[in-house]
Amino acid sequence: MPTEAIDPPGIAWLRVSPKYVTVRLVGWAAGNLIAVALFSLPLVFTLLGWWTWPPLWLAVTVPAVMLVLALWRLALIPRQVRAIGYAERDDDLLIRSGIFFQRAMVVPYGRMQYVDIGVGPVERGLGLCTLKLHTASAGTNAEIPGLPADEGARLREQLSARGAARLAGL
Repeated sequence: MPTEAIDPPGIAWLRVSPKYVTVRLVGWAAGNLIAVALFSLPLVFTLLGWWTWPPLWLAVTVPAVMLVLALWRLALIPRQVRAIGYAERDDDLLIRSGIFFQRAMVVPYGRMQYVDIGVGPVERGLGLCTLKLHTASAGTNAEIPGLPADEGARLREQLSARGAARLAGL
């Protein structure tokens, strides 16, 4: 259910590339498969008779719970990617994300110090990038992941020009 605090009326949100789901899936696989494998080691050692503790029910329950949580996170990835959006306005950039815990961030162009683009190996292979906005505030963590590389370059130049124009007007 949208709220005006997260989705102001009249805003046309631009979404990130659907290819970003693949980037998130690779990250999910790397992290969760290793975690489930590590939490399964006590079960393997118990079944082989090398360990007498933990009890078999606990050795089964822990990796099973981890696997269920991992599969739940896997099911959420496509929806989380669809929830990421940004909108360019006259004086600021809006960035939104989140399903359960939604977040909307407004970054005024005059507060931007520099705009950074990062590309990981999976993103590079898919032609995507992550745009990061840096302001004077250390707490600002404004980034737009999953942008097509050409859109990221265009947005970087556009935001840098707008930031320089607003900063010069101060």
